[in-house]
Amino acid sequence: MSYDHIQVLNLAKEGKWDEAHQLVQAYSDKYSCLIHGYLHRIEGDLSNANYWYQRAGEEMPDNLLDVEMNRLYALLTAR
Repeated sequence: MSYDHIQVLNLAKEGKWDEAHQLVQAYSDKYSCLIHGYLHRIEGDLSNANYWYQRAGEEMPDNLLDVEMNRLYALLTAR
């Protein structure tokens, strides 16, 4: 399976949570963990979201979901 962080965020943006989650769940790099945490925030599973943000070495942000989406896009395009 080809994996692209931006592709996963695009799926999430389109409301395709299951597809995005299916792609990201097999990976454990920092960006995948951040995206995984974000997806669980969308789902409303904040405990699981917090776990994934911690795996990425960050605290779960206290921001709006669209702000977090933009932050993640910015992180991915800046690298």
